[in-house]
Amino acid sequence: MSLLADQAALASLRQDALSIFKSGIEAADPYQAVKRHLTPGLLGNHSKVHLIAFGKAACAMAQAAQEIIPAGRLAGRGIAVTNYENVTSVDNVDVVGASHPLPDEAGLKAAQMIADRVRDAQQNELVLVLVSGGGSALIPYPASQITLQEKIAATDLLLACGATINQINCVRKHLSRLKGGGLARVAAPADLHALILSDVLGDDLSSIASGPTVADDTTYADAIEILEAKGIWDQVPASVRQHLEQGKLGRIAETPKPGDDIFKNTRHTLIGSNTISVNAMLVAARKLNYEAELYSEHLSGEAGTVGATLVAQCIERRLPKVGALGEVAPQNKSIALLAGGETTVTLKGNGRGGRNQEMALAFALAAEQHGLTGNWAFLSGGTDGRDGPTDAAGGIVDNNSIKRMTQAGVNPIERLENNDSYTALKASEDLVNTGATGTNVADLQILLIQPEPYTKNINPGENHV
Repeated sequence: MSLLADQAALASLRQDALSIFKSGIEAADPYQAVKRHLTPGLLGNHSKVHLIAFGKAACAMAQAAQEIIPAGRLAGRGIAVTNYENVTSVDNVDVVGASHPLPDEAGLKAAQMIADRVRDAQQNELVLVLVSGGGSALIPYPASQITLQEKIAATDLLLACGATINQINCVRKHLSRLKGGGLARVAAPADLHALILSDVLGDDLSSIASGPTVADDTTYADAIEILEAKGIWDQVPASVRQHLEQGKLGRIAETPKPGDDIFKNTRHTLIGSNTISVNAMLVAARKLNYEAELYSEHLSGEAGTVGATLVAQCIERRLPKVGALGEVAPQNKSIALLAGGETTVTLKGNGRGGRNQEMALAFALAAEQHGLTGNWAFLSGGTDGRDGPTDAAGGIVDNNSIKRMTQAGVNPIERLENNDSYTALKASEDLVNTGATGTNVADLQILLIQPEPYTKNINPGENHV
């Protein structure tokens, strides 16, 4: 195949990967999800509805809700809190922009507004809560003896040490007044119904936005154990340690547990998830005539390690199928390996990037090191359009990416070691930029592999890699 043909094939693969990724994002459209699930039966006969939304999809969800709820039943203006990039105006709703992934003063004030509004809800009124990913950081309301800056410091340490989202949320719940069922506690005795767009693998409702309306089965002791296991117990602020220790001793009330009376009038509906988006990608890939396979719907672990492991899977699927007599079965169809999940990054350097960009760079390097031949493209991206503290959603690499980086004067190995995947991918023009999408259902991965022609008989047992 000529160089020109190779470039055309790669361009086609990259375009297909981006198209499949887009289909996954569209399947998590928060506006349509609320439209499908917010029925008259859900609203019931409540005299008043208090509309509260928070998360990266808050504006789209609130827009859909206020179009459905009769204006005369709204208990004043609604409140929607989202990250700055996703702020849009919504009729009859006060929209507040706040910081993500680390909280800020704007988020604190918004959390206080929500608590005040929900506290006013009366029996036989409905608190309608629209929850989406990012809510943990967007409505910080620290326990009384902890300042916002101290909570930020603890969150920063958790993000940098490679803690999982469940571990981070366990600690957050025990430093907060709203998380871990705290919002449901404030809302009682009013009825509460939450429509939830999940960004958590497995859709554990107690983990999404740190479960503000859901019972929490973790404890202060669990939070302490996580900080100790990650080696950051002595680094978190003294007020955080003191609060957790007092809670462990029973001197501060635990988060509401399953079976608590406050949840008698609380309901939840899951309206979107990573699994739904992955299934949409499978459909899209098959429409593009790929042999689509689900690689994982719970992709997790260190981003760099996961990227290298995927290369091994790619090589395995590139092997020719050899019969008993040495005949080679032709590979006629391109393969799409699809996944969804949320990996982690343990920071060792001071570069820029996010878990999706790091996975993409690690994949490209491993492909180069293990001699992966032929045409392939790999995309890893965040459905919210933002990967870590960068303006990119993730990265898309192909078999010429490392060459483009080195030609641009960038050493990809050094960049990966310094957690500087953004610089490497920018140099090779491999960043995925979608802008803020208004939704968040974790991350999506697409690996597209074209078949290689095999024209000779191959002896069984021969090493074909």
